[in-house]
Order: sequence, then C-alpha cells, then structure tokens
Amino acid sequence: MERAALKGRLDPLVQNAVSSGALPGVVGAVTTAEATIYEAAFGERVLGEGPRMTLDTVMWIASMTKPVTGVAAMQLVEQGRLSLDEPAGKVIPALGEVKVLEGWDSEGQPRLREAKGVITLRKLLTHTSGFAYDIWNADMDRYLNVMSLPRAGSGKNIALTTPLASDPGTRWEYGIGIDWAGKMVEAATGQRLGDYMRQHIFEPLGMHSTAYRITPSMRERLAKVHQRAADGSLGVTAFETNQDPEFEPGGGGLYSTATDYLRFMRMILNNGRGNGNVILRPETVALMSRNAMGDLRVNPLPATRTALSCDAEFFPGSPKTWGLTFMINEAAGHTGRPAGSLAWAGLGNTYFWIDPKNGIAGVHMAQVLPFVDAWALEAFYAFEKGVYDALG
Repeated sequence: MERAALKGRLDPLVQNAVSSGALPGVVGAVTTAEATIYEAAFGERVLGEGPRMTLDTVMWIASMTKPVTGVAAMQLVEQGRLSLDEPAGKVIPALGEVKVLEGWDSEGQPRLREAKGVITLRKLLTHTSGFAYDIWNADMDRYLNVMSLPRAGSGKNIALTTPLASDPGTRWEYGIGIDWAGKMVEAATGQRLGDYMRQHIFEPLGMHSTAYRITPSMRERLAKVHQRAADGSLGVTAFETNQDPEFEPGGGGLYSTATDYLRFMRMILNNGRGNGNVILRPETVALMSRNAMGDLRVNPLPATRTALSCDAEFFPGSPKTWGLTFMINEAAGHTGRPAGSLAWAGLGNTYFWIDPKNGIAGVHMAQVLPFVDAWALEAFYAFEKGVYDALG
C-alpha cells in the first residue's frame, strides 16, 4: 500500500469529519505489522479554543482499555498465576457469591436468587459472566438508582457490588466483567492495575503517554470531551475520570494517544512481539483472537442513558462473536473489514480494528458523547472504508 496514495485518499475523509462540523477534532492512523503507514490529525482539542489536534494528543480511550486488561490477564494465564476456566471465586471470593437479579418485589426492591453456574476469567473477558452495564441494561440502571450505588466508572469499589443480569455462561451481556478481571490481575500480582500495565505492557512497548493518571506532560496534550446536543451542536464538558480512584477499572479509564495505541495493536499483529520485546506468546494471541464463548453471539445494546450512549450495534444484522476482550465479526463488514477481524471502541467515540488477514490495524479517535454518535460513527466507517478502498 503506497503511503502517498493512502494519504491522498484518507486525508480528505479525516478532514471532512471536522470541516463538516461532525467532530471537533479527530486523529486517524493505520499501521502494518512493521510500521505506521498513515497518520493525520485535524481540528481542535477543545472546540473553539484550540490548540490544534496533533498525533500525540492525549484522549480518554474508555473501553479501549479492555484489550489491554485482557493482555495483562493473559500474561498471568501464561505464567499459571491465573486460570481461564477455574472459578474466579478462588481468586476473589466475592465472585463466588454474586447473585442474579431476578426481578422486583411489590415495593420496588430487587429480588435476587442464587446463580446457576460459576463465574470464570474466560466469562469475565468475554462478557458472558452475567455482569451488565447500567448504560445498556434497564434493570441494572434501576438497581443502581434503588440501591444508591455509583456507576463503575466512578472508580469506587462499591460500584462493582451489583448482581448479575443473567446466569454465567448463558448470554453475552456487555458489562463490568473486565473491571473484575482487572481486580483478578491485582489479586494475583499484589500490584495496582496501572502499575502492572506500565511495567509489563506500556514500558516494553514504548507507550509513554498511556496511563490511568494524567501526568503533567499528558495534560499539556489533553483533548476535552464534548457533548452532542439534541440540535446536533457540540459543547465542551468538564468530564475527566476520577484521578484518585479506589480502584483502576480494567474495563475503562485509560488515557492514551493514537500513536501509543498503534504500538499496542502492532504487538497483536506481530503475534505478541513489539518494540523488541515479547509481551505474549503467539499461541496466546491466537487464543485471544478467536471465538471464546461458543454458540453465544453479541447482542445489540439498547441505551438507557442517552446522554452517554445511543443504541449500539456494529455492522447490524451481521453475526459477531467475542474473543478474549475483542469483538470478532463473522462476516465481512460493509467497510471492507474481512471476517475474523478484531475490534472494539471507547465511550468517547474512539474506535479501533485489527485485521490479521491483511496485516493492518487502524484507529479513529475523537472525544464526543454519546457513544456511537451518528456523526462520529459515520466518520469512522468512512475512514475504515477508505483504507480498504486504498488496499484495492
């Protein structure tokens, strides 16, 4: 793929996402297993205020944290310090005691029952443990309100003390399971999750602008999160993750740059090697990259909190499964993404995909709420399609 041809095709698409008013600022980048072959930044970090968006702009990547937590957990599986299929309650006793939310009594209080089946690390990493996010599950949203609990993104331990929405292993339900997987990493290592990630993933890969805590250097390059209003306009928010949390959420909360995340994806494309270091064994990457939840399939996500997310489904109508922290499309996407590719996204409309078949990976990163905002999603799809059009 010629870099000049790629730039000629993609620059107008990335720039149009800003000039059209769809996004305040965006970074798009593509890598092969060897090197970055395209990168561009347009727009502003803070709408109407600047400074300009740059390739090293720091953004909240939210659920793009999940694959990083997956890598951390799988490093420990390789070492025999965690197991994919033993009861997670052996590592964190509370995970052996979680009940299922069965409904509501006549006074509007939650009715709980014993779970059928056990929670395992595999089920946590594939979102089949039964845990659910309140943003896309009305019962869990109601439970948090009735019990006066904070959301998982608060960084408070009590936020994880929710019941299950379904029995373990019976349904794909997007939720706080990977927060618990991060807790398992901490239990197995005795380290804070971010410290473990820095030592075993970020520093070896040269990801120097990725962390839970925003350093002074990162803050100088930080983009603000914007909120889409009903009329389509964008407003700057003061949103920032808890910088002194009780726990660092494995399911979300990292800040990073497009350049750093490309380093992470290159490692996956290179079967676990990156920046001259071995992060994972090739067979572990292969395991993470294939269906890990059997006959279950990814369900659409109906939003309960529309300021945070629209109804969400990628490639609607196409079957999707889940690997060990990656969504896997089982049919080719309309963008040209082939079946068997890995992908996911962050709440602030940061998107990535990894295409092992063609040996490429890409990111398209903005800072806008709600998730899968129509303008942001269209811009991402146009960018990805442009990449495959250029591939020919």
